[in-house]
Amino acid sequence: MNANNANKNKFWQVTFNKLPTSVDMLSALSEANLKEPHYAAALLIPTLCIWGTDQNVALEMINFLKGPQGLSTYEKQFINERLRGKSYLPFSYFQGSSPENGYKVSSPYAVNISTVPTSFDEDGYAKLYLKSSGSDSPRPVVLRKKDSTGQWFLWDQMLLSDIRIPVSEDPWA
Repeated sequence: MNANNANKNKFWQVTFNKLPTSVDMLSALSEANLKEPHYAAALLIPTLCIWGTDQNVALEMINFLKGPQGLSTYEKQFINERLRGKSYLPFSYFQGSSPENGYKVSSPYAVNISTVPTSFDEDGYAKLYLKSSGSDSPRPVVLRKKDSTGQWFLWDQMLLSDIRIPVSEDPWA
């Protein structure tokens, strides 16, 4: 049994008073030390929120979270495809968002992260779950620990599947 199993069934809330709009603002946040896996998972949300306004900045910020292995061409294309016309999607991960309010939230911006009993089963990896107000079940983010620094970096994410569209954009609402 993995010693990290002591981490099973945990819950964290990470709150941002202001959403970072540059890699400098992101790296200045206390969570950007990436010493806890839930920090890296939570920081992914504001970086994805920038995508709709400035993809280049969003890419810089995501690459910061990816650490020694930046985004691949495939990952960039995947993010672009999934967020095209759906800039509201990453905002659905903030507490207080909903299809009814168009996934609009205001400060403070809170992201809820949880684990399951198997979240830390593989040494050096963590699979954490974030809840979107537009889906019925939490979605995973996989993080990988860099042993030399003790930092957790984004390894994979499954956050960008479709969600319920905002009521204001739903012709059937």
